[in-house]
Amino acid sequence: MREGATVSTLYVGVLLAVPGLLAWVTGRTLLFPSLGPSAFLLATVGNAEVTSPRRIVGGHFIGVVAGLIAYHTIAPGLEVTTSAPMLAASQLRLVASGVLAVTLTSGGMLATETSHPPACATTLIVSLGLLSSLVDGALIVFVVVVLVVVHALVTNEWSAENVVPITP
Repeated sequence: MREGATVSTLYVGVLLAVPGLLAWVTGRTLLFPSLGPSAFLLATVGNAEVTSPRRIVGGHFIGVVAGLIAYHTIAPGLEVTTSAPMLAASQLRLVASGVLAVTLTSGGMLATETSHPPACATTLIVSLGLLSSLVDGALIVFVVVVLVVVHALVTNEWSAENVVPITP
């Protein structure tokens, strides 16, 4: 293992422990798959541009909005939790929702210079009906902000330019 890898590895766990504890205390889904890669980037990538709060929060925000739009337009009430029969219309609607959401998220992130690849996973989580209510979307963005704030506090990177999440 390279020097510092152990610290970075443990730091990923520290970053995820905060939303994990919030999930446990509140009973809400505040720990979701795309949060892991965001924590990993914060813990391991030294490039301030890649891990800027603006990109991380902005990317996830765009992913949530795109996912909500796609899901509520194409596949409301559906959820990809079990296998569907071949050629099922409901499965096609979920697929279309997911494809549209990732397309909108990609375009939105590129247009606003908030590219954060884990946000494409967030948009799939939302658009496939797993966390698809407005409350779920707000909680996703909230917990991403919590992750970024915890990182800023731990690393003493707190400054006005680092905490303003979405400004093109």
